[in-house]
Amino acid sequence: MAATPVWSVDPRTGKQREEVTAEATPRDVDLAVRAAHSARAALADLTTRVAFLRTAADLLDEAGPLVVETADAETALGPARLTGELARTTGQLRAFADSVEEGSHLDVRIDRADAGLTPPRPELRRYKVPLGVVAVYAASNFPLAFSVPGGDTASALAAGCPVVVKAHPDHPATSELCAALLRRAAGASGLPPEVVHVVHGFDAGLELVRHPLVTAAGFTGSLRGGRALFDAAAARPVPIPFHGELGSLNPVVVTPAAAAEDAEGIGSGLAGSVTLGVGQFCVKPGLVLVPEGPDGDRLAGALAKALGETGPGVLLDHRMRENFLAGVRERAALPGVSAPVLPGPGGEHSVAAGYLSVRAATLLEDGGPHEVLLEECFGPVTVVVRYAGPREATAVLARLGGNLTATLRLSAAEAGGAPAPAGSPSAAELIGQVTELAGRVVVNGWPTGVAVAPAQHHGGPYPAATSHSSSVGATAIERWLRPVAYQSVPDALLPPELREANPLGLPRRVTGGER
Repeated sequence: MAATPVWSVDPRTGKQREEVTAEATPRDVDLAVRAAHSARAALADLTTRVAFLRTAADLLDEAGPLVVETADAETALGPARLTGELARTTGQLRAFADSVEEGSHLDVRIDRADAGLTPPRPELRRYKVPLGVVAVYAASNFPLAFSVPGGDTASALAAGCPVVVKAHPDHPATSELCAALLRRAAGASGLPPEVVHVVHGFDAGLELVRHPLVTAAGFTGSLRGGRALFDAAAARPVPIPFHGELGSLNPVVVTPAAAAEDAEGIGSGLAGSVTLGVGQFCVKPGLVLVPEGPDGDRLAGALAKALGETGPGVLLDHRMRENFLAGVRERAALPGVSAPVLPGPGGEHSVAAGYLSVRAATLLEDGGPHEVLLEECFGPVTVVVRYAGPREATAVLARLGGNLTATLRLSAAEAGGAPAPAGSPSAAELIGQVTELAGRVVVNGWPTGVAVAPAQHHGGPYPAATSHSSSVGATAIERWLRPVAYQSVPDALLPPELREANPLGLPRRVTGGER
């Protein structure tokens, strides 16, 4: 059987640009995983790992114009957006290098022996070791920061895990270019290029998660695709951790006081967040609770005006465009749903932004077709839910599943801790309610834009994610590590990270006093 070619496609025209490679066969996947598995020992040295991550960042920066040009040709995201995404990507690599160099990710803990305790405590030394080969599933909407050189890859390599990436079909040439740069960085740092592999094709993705030498997987994409891989990971003879980000509605709650104070500002800000990246961010606000009444009307008017002034944009591929248009049509046709600014075709290959509106009472009717309004619609659209009082707003929130983010728009007085009107929840109570729904709570900002920082958490309750881990920030490395404790092991036989003299100079927590 002839190999199926993988083409780079221009989303602006839908035309094939060039043949990049071929879809991986089961044998190709097996060889890639086995080669990565054989490279594990080479990643053991922390100093080499740090040099590799920093060199990878440098090479990506040096090749920046070519990387941006290649990614723009395949995604139509634009040079400005992609230049920023490249800076984020190389910043992630350097941040993980700093984390490895500092060493706290190993979480070294030492408990001195104490025979006087009940029960007696033996000498215990604990740290974390890499899992092994990690499968990474690249995202469509971030061809750099959540793809081949992105956060999953960077954090896995930082943990000491070789990576096999299943490239996304929307940007195969970008994936191959970035993989070549990572492999070149590996060689320049004294590592075998096999620490990073890329495979293409839907079937390759299933083969990858089922391979017995793959020890964990990271995924960013749709609920349907992620759940299929999650189930495959759990159904293996030896199940593996599957850290999937599966999409999110990202609710926003606008209080009556906030609407009275800044209706126009909130409306225009919401439009900017909904249309950022043509609505293709996983943290796009997809459902917004707005109070009924004149202030809510002013907010809706400002939203409509800003959306109407936003030009059409190109989605990542024609399949996504058709899904977006079909999703909007389905939702707009529901009883009680209006479309003050109807999203739809902006041209032969583009889409126009807009929003839908529905009363909370309609949305709260048991069952029925309105449930689809509580599901993510990928693209530049949001659903404005007009609520008559705090009970309706609370009831809508109670219907939601897990989310990556939840946003509260409060008045200055509410944000300062002022008492709530009788019968209304306080700002603190609202924060408590949305904390149950989301992995990141935003007050008086917008959820789009995920800072790469030590305190960041990008995840949330299911179905936003399949685990409680973060895919962004310093703690993302924890997904690819497992703890091991050594009891009463002679110092000469301990790994260097746990020896008494602390030859690597690692931070450690000691119980029972230093020696």
